Amino acid sequence: MKKTLGMIMRHLFLAVLALIWLIPVVWLFVTSLSAYKGINTMHFFPTKWSMDNYAQLFFRPDTVANFPAWFKNSMLIGVFSCMISTIFVLMVAYAMSCMRFQGRKALMSFAIILGMFPGVLSMIAIYFVMKLIGLSNSLTGLVVIYSAGSGLGYLICKGFFDTIPASLRESAKLEGASELTIFTKIVIPLSKPIIVYTVINSFLSPWMDFVMAKLMIRSKDPADWTVAMGLFNLVQRTLVGNYFSVFCAGGIIVAIPISVLFVIMQRFYVEGITGGAVKG
Repeated sequence: MKKTLGMIMRHLFLAVLALIWLIPVVWLFVTSLSAYKGINTMHFFPTKWSMDNYAQLFFRPDTVANFPAWFKNSMLIGVFSCMISTIFVLMVAYAMSCMRFQGRKALMSFAIILGMFPGVLSMIAIYFVMKLIGLSNSLTGLVVIYSAGSGLGYLICKGFFDTIPASLRESAKLEGASELTIFTKIVIPLSKPIIVYTVINSFLSPWMDFVMAKLMIRSKDPADWTVAMGLFNLVQRTLVGNYFSVFCAGGIIVAIPISVLFVIMQRFYVEGITGGAVKG
């Protein structure tokens, strides 16, 4: 009886936490379907429902809310940063895990220590460096920033590579395989779970980032902004009364690419785990 009561209490506690977490999400979604454009704090659910906010986002962009341009800019940054960052992380992780060279441990320690410093400390320096080379107000500059230091996040990926039996690499070397062949033909096919993790994180960071994008993109034209910059502008005091429901609709749309990416990659993640378990 005491055990059953304890289980019921735990489930009730978890249900309450889930409800608290879901309330803002549900409110964001129902507000995006409101016919009232401003903030309505009198009712949780809208008194009048409408799809006009989504229509305005995609089909009626204006000088304030140019969502198609924001979405395109963020998607370009996210996709290219994701591809470059994933390659960098996998290459650095492989070098640190599977290769032995002079200064390897010192480099690993330096990378770990460097990663402990908050990124905001280097933002001003990064801005002036990018301005010096003419990339301070461009999407290319943001891709370079998000990708350049991604190799420092190799530690989790290295830990996974460490679990791959060294005998596989050694036997491949005896057959005359190069390091590139071992990396692409042996290590990568056995590393689907950590590749999925790396891809999701490499896309998520630039897709959701606001601070670095705001610092780098100095243009006053909304067509040059990212999604995070554009949505933040909609909740300014002078605009929130006319664009808050549009902002909520944008927040829902922003979550879709991340959800789709996770759903697509989850299959490979599960396959990688179960495949590794079968192979032992």
